[in-house]
Amino acid sequence: MPVPIKKSAKKAEKVQKPTEPEAALESAPTEAAPVALEVPPEHTAAAPTESSTEAAPAEIAPVEEPPKAPAPPPPAVPTRPPQNLVVDDVTRTSLTIQWQPPEIIGESGLDGYTVEYCKEGVSEFVPANTELTTSNRFVIKGLTAGDLLNVRVVSVNAGGRSDPVSLPNPVAIRELVDRPRIRLPCFLRARYIKQVGDQINLVIPFIGKFKPVITWTKDGKPLDVKKVNIRNSDKDSILFIRKAERGDTGTYQMTVKVDSLEDKANIVIQIVELPGPPTSLKLIDTWGFNAALEWTPPKNNGNTDITGYTVQKADKKTGEWFTVLEHFHRLNATVSDLIMGNSYSFRVFSENMVGRSESAAITKQVATIQKTGIVYKPPEYKEHDFSEAPKFTAPLSDRAATVGYTTRLLCAVRGSPKPKIEWMKNQMLIGDDPKFRQNSNLGVCSLEIRKPCSFDGGVYTCRAKNAHGEATVACKLEVKQVIVPEDKAKK
Repeated sequence: MPVPIKKSAKKAEKVQKPTEPEAALESAPTEAAPVALEVPPEHTAAAPTESSTEAAPAEIAPVEEPPKAPAPPPPAVPTRPPQNLVVDDVTRTSLTIQWQPPEIIGESGLDGYTVEYCKEGVSEFVPANTELTTSNRFVIKGLTAGDLLNVRVVSVNAGGRSDPVSLPNPVAIRELVDRPRIRLPCFLRARYIKQVGDQINLVIPFIGKFKPVITWTKDGKPLDVKKVNIRNSDKDSILFIRKAERGDTGTYQMTVKVDSLEDKANIVIQIVELPGPPTSLKLIDTWGFNAALEWTPPKNNGNTDITGYTVQKADKKTGEWFTVLEHFHRLNATVSDLIMGNSYSFRVFSENMVGRSESAAITKQVATIQKTGIVYKPPEYKEHDFSEAPKFTAPLSDRAATVGYTTRLLCAVRGSPKPKIEWMKNQMLIGDDPKFRQNSNLGVCSLEIRKPCSFDGGVYTCRAKNAHGEATVACKLEVKQVIVPEDKAKK
């Protein structure tokens, strides 16, 4: 057993001793490529023993592979040119263009655009922007009217300039004349209806430059400036009528003209009002409890179509009107359910979109619904004669009054016709003496004596007379002095 142990120890020493290729590998720099190791056959053929098993940790560790060097970046490449270069607007001193970004931008990205131009016949392009622009729209300013310019746009990135994209034709620097176009509001494309007395204020916008000329006509003739006011601007035109009349009805034509180009729009305005009454209203026939009417349309329809008629009836006893047919479209009608023994009048109103006519046509004849069967004849009575001579129903009464205190005399009389009342004092007419106030109401007669004195005492008589006679009544008035007690008089 000791002999095998020594052999295994020697083999272990041989394994631990590095070979020449290994020494070369250790001395080589880390950047060199790895070298494959050759193992002698004697090491591989040795049979494993207990000693070799114990010496396994002394084997060589695996060598790490060094990192690869980074690849250099690819060179920058210019992007594609812009797309769809078009002219947006032209004035006397500027040119506005717009375009779309390149179809493919690429990895190098897009820093902006350069706009260049040159006059027709000159090959050298001049940059219009000193710095790159990121917008897809650019205005070239400070141009001269009448020049012809060639314009192009170039995309720029880190790789440089792209191929330019140019306008297909030279652009003349002048004011663009747009074809004028009237933007008529929707509610004016149909018939515009207003009532008499309404205010009309129509704003019609339009598009057109430069210096549009706006003209208005009505039914092919110039407008009456006394009735219609027109106010124009560069963007719209206003038609104003303060108080519409039926004569303002018609077709108004607006024309916008720019140089030799023009656009027209027609506006139909209709001014309406209440219609007049129907004409020739007649009572055609009466039978049973019915009456037949017939009429013709009104002469004045209010400048619009008649939409119907309203038929009313009135009993001669009451005179009140009641509607029997409303929104009736025919020119003849039959009124039913009339009451026997009554007489009726009829009237008809016209209707249009504004409303019902203010006046109506009334039948001249009266429709009388005859009673059937026994005809009642009322008895004749003589009129009673209520005339009579005056007669006092309440006489005057004697009175005593106190000096300084107003008193009143009263009596009642009847008679037909109404009798005339007169007052007397001691058989002398009192007349219009302001001390006395006379009154007669519903047969009651009164005489008021204001603050009487001792001289106002006497016999007062009331006399009533009419065409059939007269009557008198009298009384005695005594005016007493106020008696003051002696003790109060001394004080």
